[in-house]
Amino acid sequence: MDIAALLTSAGINIAVCVVLFTLYSILRKQPSNVNVYFGRRLASRRSKSRDLCLDRFVPSPTWVMKAWETTQEEMLTTGGLDAVVFSRMVVFSIRVFSVAAIICTILVLPVNYYGQDRIHKNIPFESLEVFTIENVKEGSQWLWAHCLALYIITLTACTLLYSEYKSITNLRLVHITSSQPNPSHFAIVVRGIPWSSEQSYCETVKKFFSFYHPTTYLSHQVVYKSGVVEKLKESAAAFVFFKSRYDALTVSQSLQTSNPMLWVTELAPEPQDVYWPNLCIPYKQLWIRKLFTFAASVTFVLVFLIPVTFAQGLTQLEKLEKMFPFLTGMLQKKFVIQLVTGYLPSVILVLFLYAVPPVVMLFSTMEGCISRSERKKSACSKVLYFTIWNVFFVNVFAGSVISQLAVFSSLTELPAQLAKAVPAQATYFTTYVLSSGWASLAFEIMQLFPLFCNLFQRFILGYNEDTMNGDLTFPYHTEVPRILLFGFLGFTCSILAPLILPFLLFYFVLAYLVYRNQLWPIAHNTTVISLLVAQVIALGVFGIKEAPIASGFTIPLLICTVLFHQYCRERFLPVFKNNATQVLIDMDRRDERCGKMEQIYELVNSAYCQFSGSTQSECFSSHQGERELDRTPKDMETGKENRQEDISWPPVLHSFDKPVIGGK
Repeated sequence: MDIAALLTSAGINIAVCVVLFTLYSILRKQPSNVNVYFGRRLASRRSKSRDLCLDRFVPSPTWVMKAWETTQEEMLTTGGLDAVVFSRMVVFSIRVFSVAAIICTILVLPVNYYGQDRIHKNIPFESLEVFTIENVKEGSQWLWAHCLALYIITLTACTLLYSEYKSITNLRLVHITSSQPNPSHFAIVVRGIPWSSEQSYCETVKKFFSFYHPTTYLSHQVVYKSGVVEKLKESAAAFVFFKSRYDALTVSQSLQTSNPMLWVTELAPEPQDVYWPNLCIPYKQLWIRKLFTFAASVTFVLVFLIPVTFAQGLTQLEKLEKMFPFLTGMLQKKFVIQLVTGYLPSVILVLFLYAVPPVVMLFSTMEGCISRSERKKSACSKVLYFTIWNVFFVNVFAGSVISQLAVFSSLTELPAQLAKAVPAQATYFTTYVLSSGWASLAFEIMQLFPLFCNLFQRFILGYNEDTMNGDLTFPYHTEVPRILLFGFLGFTCSILAPLILPFLLFYFVLAYLVYRNQLWPIAHNTTVISLLVAQVIALGVFGIKEAPIASGFTIPLLICTVLFHQYCRERFLPVFKNNATQVLIDMDRRDERCGKMEQIYELVNSAYCQFSGSTQSECFSSHQGERELDRTPKDMETGKENRQEDISWPPVLHSFDKPVIGGK
């Protein structure tokens, strides 16, 4: 691939972005699209009718300024902590890759370009390989520049990682202590309740916690299975409420009986975050479900090798001509060559990757997650690993000399094999950033699916604005992996193919404008893994290029990165996994001094209403006693539909001028 093919891909994606951003600036001004681009909460406050004026049909960049001027405090208020953490991921990427782009452009790129004694062509007709480390001669003394750049990038990344981890940890603690009393802090979920022929689950729960936790137990609410019968039958799960936050934390973390499969306790999710269908799953089934999900995920990865290999094959014109001889004449044309090698492979892979998040979300649901946030966090991790494996490693293996090897002779040869393969595929990753990065942001801000749904509901089904649902959720399980994947590509290719960095930096700046939890540990881990992979590849490259000094200096860098990661795990990660006892006790005593505890108890007893269509009196609590709820089949079907609706835990966050809904 040459520079002209890369510029062709960039030109196509720039044109797509300009068109979609222009359409967005017009469509967001139309009253009929208020629910799509601003959410129902703001839509209800805005005027339902506007006078017809020319300004509504003229593109304007005002949304860019609004996005840029939005403060972190405003994001925290409207979008919750998750929205703030997501934006900090983007800001971190901008900072670290700004440094990487400057260092590699000044220090590494000239070394790569003049690494061989050769006559250079005009820049547009130069092959991209001359800008990579492949163009540096073996034994060159200039390889120290790559080692120095790797040190600077690693030190910059670790410094910023530590600063962000510390800042977000403090922000999380402040957010918890300053928030209104949360019912989930006083509640635990109990599963694996033993069945008894002599008494109901409700009586069993009350008897157990009244006996073993008599001074701290407050009340409980049994989870019910809903069906098409008129009366509900109970399931072996319940919410149990305690008199203080500390009591709930202590019980949730302790083993209740000698049988770990019975009376299993954990902290309860927030009321609006509960995924009710999975609460009815017997606890003993969960390990089987996880095994099945793991097997299904592995099968899905293997099946996905087919489109990845096909997309990678498009970059090799010789193979295409042999497989499809009738295309020989067409593949000789200059523009077709630039289009096929520079644009189509990444576009095809991106289209296939759109099928991944829904499938992975199904897998996470089948695992039995009891909260919507836990389900999306699980899906986020799965999508991240899936995309890194298929976009990076499979492409490297399929499009390089590694594809010709049956197995690695030993693990020690892995750095050398990656060192041969990754530079050869670095140009493909550059075009992938263009197609999957720039274009995806343009489609994200356009919100095509909600836009079409809005048009269909309004003009086909005849819904009015009051009956239309505008509370959309932000797809963290698709956008977080994309951000982290590009960071992975940036770190691994920074000193190998520096040309990727300007395109990557532009993507993160654009993402900062388009986008505005515990999600941060995922970002931290992925960044550290990216640094380690980059260092391992550099170690192999320096070995191939016969630069023993550079290889020797890379080994301490690997060790220090691992030690840094372990320190951060010990210093910050526990705060994200559990609430601190000191913090909870201080909050309990503060509420006791203010006389709020009785009010909190009333809130806790009525917070977890399983059937969203029912009244407060229909929510089950032990202080109301055990009783059957008479409901018609129609009522139960309505309740079932409402429970399965995706409540906005991850807030809506499609652009800065769109207020987000929900959030923690």
